[in-house]
Amino acid sequence: MKTPEDEQPAQRSDFEQIQAANLPVVKEGSATPEVQRLYQQFRAEFDRPQVPGILQCFATHPPLLDHMMGLAKSMLFVAGALGRQHKEMISTFVSARNSCEYCADSHAYSFRLNGGSAPALNSVLACDLESLSLKAEERILLRFVKKISENSHTITSADIEAMRLAGWTDLQIAEAIHVTALFACFNRIVNAFGLPSQEMLKLFQQQHQEDGAGHA
Repeated sequence: MKTPEDEQPAQRSDFEQIQAANLPVVKEGSATPEVQRLYQQFRAEFDRPQVPGILQCFATHPPLLDHMMGLAKSMLFVAGALGRQHKEMISTFVSARNSCEYCADSHAYSFRLNGGSAPALNSVLACDLESLSLKAEERILLRFVKKISENSHTITSADIEAMRLAGWTDLQIAEAIHVTALFACFNRIVNAFGLPSQEMLKLFQQQHQEDGAGHA
């Protein structure tokens, strides 16, 4: 299950060496046979040589790791009612709102690889919901996401209707809710463990500068 963001991280050998500042994650060398099996399953299903740090957090409870891999495969890293670009936009925005550098960086990277523009990404990272670099329907989507993140108890049928009027289907609205809520959870796990940014966005920018120089 190769995804666009697998192409460049595969060239990085240091991802596996990233240390969590607060609580140890489960490195492969010290993993139980059950966790080692799940790590191998991840590599096979996602065609990625490195196991991301966030999965190493989940591996402290192997059944949770198993379920999170299922979510990644069925919801997070596939196009569904929402395409990958909009899922990554939501993930990046929520992570930026929650001051999660690890997730904001990795999903900003994925947003760019899935066709998101640099101006749109800058607006998402700045949580600028008035930016004209975002389409009108995207600004409405992110306002909805922000409300879920900060005041979900105030969501009403009027909020849903505003999303519908902007062109979002009920299944897309449901997926936006799921992705937003899941990343509220993921951000808190990553921040509490103390995972640092992997600087994947910097890798993307460096690669594209090199590509541009090569075509000059």
